[in-house]
Amino acid sequence: MKPTVFIHTNHKQIIGAIVSRYSLRRNSAHADEFDVQFIEVANHPCMREREGQLYLRDGELRPWVNEDLQSFTPLRFAPPGLMGYQGRAVVIDPDVFAVGDIWELLSRDMQGAAIMCKPKSGRKGRKGAWASSVMLLDCEKLQHWRFEEDFAAMFVPANGGRPARDYMDWVSLKLEDRATIAPLESGWNDFDHLDAGTRLLHNTKRYTQPWKTGLKIDFRPADTFQLFPPRHWFRRARRALFGDYKYAGTYSAHPDPAQEKFFFGLVRECLEAGELSEAQLKDEMARGHVREDALQLIAAA
Repeated sequence: MKPTVFIHTNHKQIIGAIVSRYSLRRNSAHADEFDVQFIEVANHPCMREREGQLYLRDGELRPWVNEDLQSFTPLRFAPPGLMGYQGRAVVIDPDVFAVGDIWELLSRDMQGAAIMCKPKSGRKGRKGAWASSVMLLDCEKLQHWRFEEDFAAMFVPANGGRPARDYMDWVSLKLEDRATIAPLESGWNDFDHLDAGTRLLHNTKRYTQPWKTGLKIDFRPADTFQLFPPRHWFRRARRALFGDYKYAGTYSAHPDPAQEKFFFGLVRECLEAGELSEAQLKDEMARGHVREDALQLIAAA
Protein backbone atom coordinates (compact mmCIF):
# COMPACT_ATOMS: atom_id res chain seq x y z
CA MET A 1 0.00 0.00 0.00
CA LYS A 2 1.27 3.46 -0.89
CA PRO A 3 1.91 5.96 1.88
CA THR A 4 -1.42 7.71 2.39
CA VAL A 5 -2.65 11.06 3.61
CA PHE A 6 -6.00 10.69 5.37
CA ILE A 7 -8.28 13.72 5.69
CA HIS A 8 -10.93 13.07 8.32
CA THR A 9 -14.10 15.07 7.87
CA ASN A 10 -17.88 15.30 8.06
CA HIS A 11 -20.52 16.76 5.76
CA LYS A 12 -20.13 20.25 7.22
CA GLN A 13 -16.43 20.48 6.34
CA ILE A 14 -16.42 18.58 3.04
CA ILE A 15 -15.49 21.65 0.98
CA GLY A 16 -12.45 22.18 3.18
CA ALA A 17 -11.54 18.50 2.72
CA ILE A 18 -11.82 18.74 -1.09
CA VAL A 19 -9.65 21.86 -1.16
CA SER A 20 -7.16 20.23 1.22
CA ARG A 21 -6.86 17.15 -1.02
CA TYR A 22 -6.26 19.34 -4.06
CA SER A 23 -3.59 21.38 -2.25
CA LEU A 24 -1.70 18.23 -1.20
CA ARG A 25 -1.43 16.98 -4.77
CA ARG A 26 -0.91 20.41 -6.31
CA ASN A 27 2.08 21.24 -4.13
CA SER A 28 3.92 17.93 -4.27
CA ALA A 29 6.61 16.95 -6.75
CA HIS A 30 5.82 13.32 -5.81
CA ALA A 31 2.02 13.27 -6.10
CA ASP A 32 2.07 9.87 -7.83
CA GLU A 33 3.89 8.28 -4.88
CA PHE A 34 1.15 8.70 -2.26
CA ASP A 35 -2.62 8.41 -2.01
CA VAL A 36 -5.11 10.81 -0.44
CA GLN A 37 -8.26 9.40 1.15
CA PHE A 38 -11.19 10.86 3.06
CA ILE A 39 -12.40 9.31 6.31
CA GLU A 40 -15.99 10.49 6.80
CA VAL A 41 -18.27 10.34 9.82
CA ALA A 42 -21.16 9.26 7.56
CA ASN A 43 -19.32 6.03 6.69
CA HIS A 44 -18.88 4.94 10.31
CA PRO A 45 -22.09 3.51 11.80
CA CYS A 46 -20.45 3.28 15.23
CA MET A 47 -20.51 7.09 15.34
CA ARG A 48 -24.05 7.58 14.02
CA GLU A 49 -25.39 5.02 16.50
CA ARG A 50 -24.05 7.04 19.44
CA GLU A 51 -26.10 10.16 18.64
CA GLY A 52 -27.26 11.78 21.89
CA GLN A 53 -25.45 9.33 24.15
CA LEU A 54 -23.26 10.68 26.95
CA TYR A 55 -19.49 10.60 26.57
CA LEU A 56 -16.66 11.86 28.74
CA ARG A 57 -14.88 15.05 27.67
CA ASP A 58 -12.42 16.79 29.98
CA GLY A 59 -14.00 15.16 33.02
CA GLU A 60 -17.55 16.16 32.06
CA LEU A 61 -20.35 14.09 30.52
CA ARG A 62 -21.96 15.60 27.43
CA PRO A 63 -24.12 14.22 24.59
CA TRP A 64 -22.47 13.08 21.38
CA VAL A 65 -23.66 15.21 18.42
CA ASN A 66 -22.81 14.03 14.91
CA GLU A 67 -23.97 17.39 13.54
CA ASP A 68 -21.27 19.27 15.43
CA LEU A 69 -18.70 20.98 13.21
CA GLN A 70 -15.88 18.79 14.53
CA SER A 71 -17.57 15.45 15.09
CA PHE A 72 -14.88 13.93 12.86
CA THR A 73 -12.02 14.32 15.35
CA PRO A 74 -12.05 10.74 16.77
CA LEU A 75 -11.40 9.51 13.22
CA ARG A 76 -7.80 10.68 13.65
CA PHE A 77 -7.17 7.28 15.15
CA ALA A 78 -8.59 5.18 12.29
CA PRO A 79 -5.66 5.30 9.77
CA PRO A 80 -3.47 2.50 11.20
CA GLY A 81 -6.38 0.07 10.95
CA LEU A 82 -7.28 1.31 7.47
CA MET A 83 -3.66 0.72 6.44
CA GLY A 84 -3.72 -2.84 7.81
CA TYR A 85 -1.17 -1.70 10.42
CA GLN A 86 1.49 -1.35 7.74
CA GLY A 87 3.39 1.54 6.19
CA ARG A 88 3.29 5.30 6.63
CA ALA A 89 0.29 7.58 6.96
CA VAL A 90 -0.33 11.23 7.64
CA VAL A 91 -3.69 12.24 9.08
CA ILE A 92 -4.92 15.83 8.95
CA ASP A 93 -8.00 17.87 9.75
CA PRO A 94 -10.10 19.13 6.80
CA ASP A 95 -9.06 22.70 7.54
CA VAL A 96 -5.37 21.96 6.85
CA PHE A 97 -3.96 23.06 3.48
CA ALA A 98 -0.63 22.26 1.90
CA VAL A 99 1.76 25.10 1.20
CA GLY A 100 4.82 22.84 0.98
CA ASP A 101 5.37 19.29 -0.29
CA ILE A 102 3.70 16.67 1.93
CA TRP A 103 6.13 14.05 0.59
CA GLU A 104 8.84 15.66 2.69
CA LEU A 105 6.82 14.63 5.75
CA LEU A 106 5.70 11.21 4.50
CA SER A 107 9.26 10.20 3.63
CA ARG A 108 11.17 11.61 6.58
CA ASP A 109 13.21 9.59 9.06
CA MET A 110 11.03 9.05 12.13
CA GLN A 111 14.04 7.76 14.13
CA GLY A 112 12.04 4.98 15.71
CA ALA A 113 9.00 7.06 16.77
CA ALA A 114 5.50 5.74 16.20
CA ILE A 115 3.98 9.23 16.02
CA MET A 116 5.30 12.63 15.04
CA CYS A 117 3.22 15.71 15.79
CA LYS A 118 3.40 19.23 17.17
CA PRO A 119 3.41 19.78 20.93
CA LYS A 120 0.59 21.97 22.21
CA SER A 121 1.54 25.32 23.68
CA GLY A 122 0.22 27.23 26.70
CA ARG A 123 -1.77 25.59 29.48
CA LYS A 124 -2.54 22.45 27.45
CA GLY A 125 1.10 22.02 26.50
CA ARG A 126 2.21 22.31 30.11
CA LYS A 127 -0.15 19.44 30.87
CA GLY A 128 1.47 17.24 28.24
CA ALA A 129 -0.98 17.66 25.35
CA TRP A 130 -0.02 17.13 21.71
CA ALA A 131 -1.73 18.54 18.60
CA SER A 132 -3.08 15.39 16.96
CA SER A 133 -4.70 17.43 14.15
CA VAL A 134 -1.63 16.64 12.00
CA MET A 135 0.19 13.38 12.69
CA LEU A 136 2.81 11.33 10.85
CA LEU A 137 2.21 7.68 11.77
CA ASP A 138 4.23 4.49 11.57
CA CYS A 139 1.18 2.25 11.38
CA GLU A 140 2.98 -0.98 12.28
CA LYS A 141 3.83 0.50 15.68
CA LEU A 142 0.23 1.51 16.42
CA GLN A 143 -1.50 -1.86 16.52
CA HIS A 144 -3.05 -0.93 19.85
CA TRP A 145 -5.16 1.71 18.04
CA ARG A 146 -8.55 0.03 17.58
CA PHE A 147 -10.81 2.83 16.48
CA GLU A 148 -14.28 1.41 17.15
CA GLU A 149 -13.31 -0.04 20.53
CA ASP A 150 -11.55 3.14 21.61
CA PHE A 151 -14.42 5.33 20.44
CA ALA A 152 -16.94 3.19 22.38
CA ALA A 153 -14.80 3.49 25.52
CA MET A 154 -15.63 7.23 25.77
CA PHE A 155 -19.31 6.52 26.44
CA VAL A 156 -21.23 5.66 29.59
CA PRO A 157 -21.45 1.85 29.69
CA ALA A 158 -24.85 0.23 29.18
CA ASN A 159 -24.80 -1.00 32.78
CA GLY A 160 -23.89 2.46 34.10
CA GLY A 161 -20.69 3.67 35.65
CA ARG A 162 -17.93 5.90 34.37
CA PRO A 163 -16.57 5.78 30.80
CA ALA A 164 -13.14 4.17 30.51
CA ARG A 165 -11.69 6.88 28.25
CA ASP A 166 -11.78 10.67 28.27
CA TYR A 167 -12.00 12.29 24.83
CA MET A 168 -9.51 15.03 25.70
CA ASP A 169 -6.91 12.58 27.00
CA TRP A 170 -7.38 10.54 23.81
CA VAL A 171 -7.06 13.35 21.26
CA SER A 172 -4.23 14.99 23.22
CA LEU A 173 -2.27 11.70 23.01
CA LYS A 174 -1.98 11.52 26.78
CA LEU A 175 -2.86 7.83 26.61
CA GLU A 176 0.24 7.09 24.51
CA ASP A 177 3.69 6.17 25.76
CA ARG A 178 5.51 9.51 25.66
CA ALA A 179 8.66 7.76 24.45
CA THR A 180 6.89 6.79 21.19
CA ILE A 181 6.07 10.40 20.21
CA ALA A 182 8.54 12.77 18.54
CA PRO A 183 7.98 16.50 18.07
CA LEU A 184 7.15 17.92 14.66
CA GLU A 185 8.26 21.36 13.57
CA SER A 186 5.60 24.07 13.89
CA GLY A 187 5.52 24.69 10.15
CA TRP A 188 3.92 21.29 9.58
CA ASN A 189 0.88 22.35 11.58
CA ASP A 190 0.94 26.15 11.43
CA PHE A 191 -2.00 27.46 13.45
CA ASP A 192 -3.56 30.36 11.49
CA HIS A 193 -0.06 31.52 10.58
CA LEU A 194 1.25 31.80 7.03
CA ASP A 195 4.81 32.74 6.14
CA ALA A 196 7.82 31.36 4.28
CA GLY A 197 8.23 28.57 6.85
CA THR A 198 4.65 27.26 6.60
CA ARG A 199 4.38 23.76 5.15
CA LEU A 200 0.81 22.96 6.25
CA LEU A 201 -1.50 25.86 7.04
CA HIS A 202 -4.10 24.98 9.67
CA ASN A 203 -7.09 27.32 9.96
CA THR A 204 -7.73 25.90 13.39
CA LYS A 205 -9.56 28.83 15.01
CA ARG A 206 -13.11 27.90 14.22
CA TYR A 207 -14.51 31.39 14.77
CA THR A 208 -12.41 32.76 11.88
CA GLN A 209 -12.29 30.00 9.28
CA PRO A 210 -12.12 31.92 5.97
CA TRP A 211 -14.99 30.07 4.26
CA LYS A 212 -17.37 30.58 7.20
CA THR A 213 -17.35 34.37 7.70
CA GLY A 214 -20.83 35.74 8.45
CA LEU A 215 -22.51 32.34 8.89
CA LYS A 216 -24.18 31.28 12.13
CA ILE A 217 -21.89 29.43 14.50
CA ASP A 218 -22.60 25.70 14.44
CA PHE A 219 -20.12 24.30 16.93
CA ARG A 220 -20.03 23.98 20.69
CA PRO A 221 -17.01 25.69 22.29
CA ALA A 222 -14.88 23.13 24.10
CA ASP A 223 -14.92 24.86 27.47
CA THR A 224 -14.88 23.20 30.85
CA PHE A 225 -16.28 24.53 34.09
CA GLN A 226 -14.26 27.52 35.22
CA LEU A 227 -15.23 30.38 37.51
CA PHE A 228 -13.16 32.77 35.41
CA PRO A 229 -13.38 34.15 32.84
CA PRO A 230 -17.15 34.77 33.11
CA ARG A 231 -17.76 33.73 29.47
CA HIS A 232 -17.85 30.14 30.71
CA TRP A 233 -20.88 30.96 32.86
CA PHE A 234 -22.64 32.66 29.95
CA ARG A 235 -21.95 29.78 27.56
CA ARG A 236 -23.38 27.26 29.97
CA ALA A 237 -26.43 29.37 30.73
CA ARG A 238 -27.13 29.95 27.02
CA ARG A 239 -26.81 26.24 26.22
CA ALA A 240 -29.07 25.28 29.13
CA LEU A 241 -31.78 27.73 28.01
CA PHE A 242 -31.56 27.63 24.22
CA GLY A 243 -29.49 24.62 23.13
CA ASP A 244 -25.96 24.36 21.75
CA TYR A 245 -26.09 26.87 18.91
CA LYS A 246 -28.91 29.38 19.31
CA TYR A 247 -27.66 32.91 20.05
CA ALA A 248 -24.08 31.67 19.66
CA GLY A 249 -23.31 34.46 17.18
CA THR A 250 -21.65 34.36 13.78
CA TYR A 251 -18.25 33.52 12.37
CA SER A 252 -15.84 36.44 12.12
CA ALA A 253 -13.49 37.42 9.31
CA HIS A 254 -10.03 35.91 9.43
CA PRO A 255 -7.54 38.49 10.76
CA ASP A 256 -5.06 37.68 7.97
CA PRO A 257 -6.42 38.60 4.50
CA ALA A 258 -3.59 36.60 2.91
CA GLN A 259 -5.00 33.36 4.35
CA GLU A 260 -8.48 34.14 3.07
CA LYS A 261 -7.04 34.88 -0.38
CA PHE A 262 -4.94 31.70 -0.26
CA PHE A 263 -7.98 29.56 0.48
CA PHE A 264 -10.23 31.05 -2.18
CA GLY A 265 -7.40 30.91 -4.71
CA LEU A 266 -7.28 27.15 -4.09
CA VAL A 267 -11.06 26.93 -4.49
CA ARG A 268 -10.82 28.73 -7.84
CA GLU A 269 -8.17 26.25 -8.98
CA CYS A 270 -10.34 23.33 -7.78
CA LEU A 271 -13.19 24.61 -9.96
CA GLU A 272 -10.91 25.07 -12.96
CA ALA A 273 -9.41 21.60 -12.52
CA GLY A 274 -12.78 19.88 -12.07
CA GLU A 275 -11.98 18.81 -8.50
CA LEU A 276 -15.08 20.71 -7.39
CA SER A 277 -18.14 21.77 -9.37
CA GLU A 278 -19.89 25.10 -9.08
CA ALA A 279 -23.11 23.17 -8.35
CA GLN A 280 -21.43 21.45 -5.37
CA LEU A 281 -20.17 24.76 -4.08
CA LYS A 282 -23.56 26.45 -4.42
CA ASP A 283 -25.20 23.52 -2.64
CA GLU A 284 -22.81 23.87 0.30
CA MET A 285 -23.51 27.60 0.37
CA ALA A 286 -27.25 26.88 0.48
CA ARG A 287 -26.70 24.47 3.38
CA GLY A 288 -24.92 27.19 5.35
CA HIS A 289 -21.54 25.45 5.23
CA VAL A 290 -19.81 28.03 3.01
CA ARG A 291 -20.15 31.81 3.22
CA GLU A 292 -22.67 33.56 0.98
CA ASP A 293 -20.13 35.70 -0.89
CA ALA A 294 -17.84 32.81 -1.80
CA LEU A 295 -18.27 33.20 -5.57
CA GLN A 296 -17.24 36.87 -5.44
CA LEU A 297 -14.15 36.00 -3.39
CA ILE A 298 -13.23 33.23 -5.83
CA ALA A 299 -13.51 35.64 -8.75
CA ALA A 300 -11.23 38.12 -6.96
CA ALA A 301 -8.64 35.55 -5.83
